[in-house]
Amino acid sequence: MSLKENNKKEIKFRPPIVVILGHVDHGKTTILDCIRKSKVAEKESGGITQHIGAYQVEHNGKLITFIDTPGHEAFSAMRSRGAKVADLAILVVAADEGIKPQTKEAISHIKKSELPMIVAINKIDKAGAQIEKVKNELAVAEVYSEAIGGKVPVVEVSAKTKEGIDDLLETILLLSEVEELGKITDEQIAEGVVIESQIDPHLGASATLLIKNGVLKLKDAISFDSAFGTIKQMLNFKLEVIKEAPPSAPVVVSGLSQVPGVGEKWIVCDSLEVARKRTEEIILRGKEKGEPMDVLVINDSQKVFNLIIKADVLGSLEAIRESLKIIPQEKIILRIIKAEAGDIAESDIKLAESSKSIIFAFRIKKMSSSFSYMVERAGVQIFLYNIIYDLIKDVREKASLLLEPEIIRHALGQAKVIAYFKEQAKQQIFGARVVSGKIENNVLADILRNKEKIGFGKIVQLQKNKSNIKEGTEGDECGFLFEGNIKVEIGDTLDVYREEKIYPEL
Repeated sequence: MSLKENNKKEIKFRPPIVVILGHVDHGKTTILDCIRKSKVAEKESGGITQHIGAYQVEHNGKLITFIDTPGHEAFSAMRSRGAKVADLAILVVAADEGIKPQTKEAISHIKKSELPMIVAINKIDKAGAQIEKVKNELAVAEVYSEAIGGKVPVVEVSAKTKEGIDDLLETILLLSEVEELGKITDEQIAEGVVIESQIDPHLGASATLLIKNGVLKLKDAISFDSAFGTIKQMLNFKLEVIKEAPPSAPVVVSGLSQVPGVGEKWIVCDSLEVARKRTEEIILRGKEKGEPMDVLVINDSQKVFNLIIKADVLGSLEAIRESLKIIPQEKIILRIIKAEAGDIAESDIKLAESSKSIIFAFRIKKMSSSFSYMVERAGVQIFLYNIIYDLIKDVREKASLLLEPEIIRHALGQAKVIAYFKEQAKQQIFGARVVSGKIENNVLADILRNKEKIGFGKIVQLQKNKSNIKEGTEGDECGFLFEGNIKVEIGDTLDVYREEKIYPEL
């Protein structure tokens, strides 16, 4: 196969590519927004209405590229495809909360990727900030700052007040220079990684590409692992039309045969035919290895939780898939019936209804009232999210409801039957005096006769002095509307309790 020849010349350095990771509420997005608003001219950035997954800022005359992913899940999804996406990682830790479970996960991802790291201690403006405590927690997590003889720079910032943001950018540039990140040579073939992709209503199959080497040009033939094409239109991160883009630049391209996967590598070829042949060979090799299935074997002790995932773009979809992998599936199999980028459609509702699936949607616009009526009529559950962490948490909780719960009995009190009024259908009306504890409405009761259990039932309604009450306490004489499996008699005792169902955690 003929690719554009790679002539090695003088070594240069492209702008550093940075990913920001950390706990969900510690300010990753706020820091990114703060940098973008302060370092990209407002008149230029005002037109950015589409999430393209990356942008560039200028600091002291030098460029920095930031990958704007939904979190470490998306970064991990890219890395799982063998793509080295970033040159450097920023770990964000809130000064008032310190290290959290997701912080530890982010640290693990950074170390596995062997990326240089900078710690940004955010929210230093808050009253509860404990910066030294955070630094100690970092050391316990084996992130050793320069202050204690380690190699990790720590920058104190406030995305709210912008304090320390310039210091953070300066540290990125300094560490990039010291570590000699982003080495390139002149005349290299243009190649890189897909960081976002979607079907655009105007562009068709489009993708956000990060250029790792070479200069990408309009009309270049390009090959991915699952797609190919000739670049018909190219936009920079401000969504302005451009004809070429240098290394480290994020660009949106169209003219592709189909939407490539997030994390796929791409390379420019001599011609469209060469690009097509390369992609077809990669697809063929994948088929020969066999495509993994969502569900392989299900035994009798396992239950199946069917779900449909909809997301704004493929990058988010990849991130959700990656996160779902960490949910244990020994007892419950998560069967993904469909995973797709784009708004929820009528076909999704029909599929959810027929497959008894729940739809989990990420960054999808709210449905119209007429569409909501169709969903309600079909009896389909749809849950909308803006944070992946919340989506995964809900999948865990809803899937665990398929397991047998542990029943915890909470004793409340006892009441002695002192009068019997009437029986109607499956319900009985009688009077009873609370002899110990308390009696609540809508709780369960065992029927005791001569201290032996002879039946059970539920207290449907309580009255005192002909008025409805929520509970009766010791000494109260109450009227009971009761549903039970046997008829009570005067002198019987109701042993009243509440049941709590504890579902196993996944």
